[in-house]
Parts: sequence; C-alpha cells; structure tokens
Amino acid sequence: MFSYNIPGRGIIHIEHLVLDLNGTIAVDGKIIPAVFPLLEQIQENLTVHIITSDTFGSVEEQCQGLPFVIKKLSSGDHIREKEEYVKTLGVHKVLAIGNGVNDARMLKNSILSIAVIGREGCAREALFNAQIIVQSIEDALALVLNPQRMRATLRSY
Repeated sequence: MFSYNIPGRGIIHIEHLVLDLNGTIAVDGKIIPAVFPLLEQIQENLTVHIITSDTFGSVEEQCQGLPFVIKKLSSGDHIREKEEYVKTLGVHKVLAIGNGVNDARMLKNSILSIAVIGREGCAREALFNAQIIVQSIEDALALVLNPQRMRATLRSY
C-alpha cells in the first residue's frame, strides 16, 4: 500500500495500480524497457494490473514471470469494461494511468489518476478526466513512487 497525504484532500491509501498497455506503458505493443524496473519497485507495495485488449497478442509473453495481474478486455465496450474493472477493485483504492479515449472513465473513477502524453499521444478525453498530466510513463511511475511529488502536485493549499 502507498499512502499520500494531500493537503486539502487528506490521506489517500492506494492498493492497486491499473495501467493501460498500448500508448501508456507500451509503444506499438512493446513495453518500454525503462518501465520494468519502476513497476518492480511499485509492485513491492501495490498490486500492478495491466489492462489491455492485447492488440499485438504479446502482453503475457512480455510480462512472463513478473507478478502483474493481466486483464485482457473481452467486450465490445472497452470504455465501460475498464471503468467496471476499477470499480471491482474499489475506486477509493486505485491509481489509474492511461492515455486513450477508452481510459477516460477509468481515470475519472479512480481516486488518483494520471494521463500520459507519450509517443502515441494522449486523447483529449483522457486528459480531461485525469488529475495529473505527465510527459512520459517514466515520469508517471516516478510520481507514484514519490509521495512528496504527488503531494506537491495535488495540494489545494
């Protein structure tokens, strides 16, 4: 568990990190190499969930042997499916990171959320529904690992 003491919001306890795959932690279906060591640090305190339609069919191979929960989307409505997944985990315990239109409601319904403007861009809907916007997944994961950065970014006074 990570706890963030945010002035104006109080203490937020996070148990789950939910990550979109393509465009967020991966480019063209390949997970960015710098992501793995950061996620390994995070998974010591949080359950890491990778949620994906697995367009390239490679998520399980890339994450083989790693203690991540892989959630493959199966419905024709990925927006709703991602939102429902976060709700099943408990929205008050989830920090979500994404970049696409289909991440928008997942981001909106998580207690903390980060939109990534990475190499594949960021959809306006994701941007408007996230609490924090960053330039890269490495920046997002570093923020998750640093409670003081999170506090400074989200404080309301």
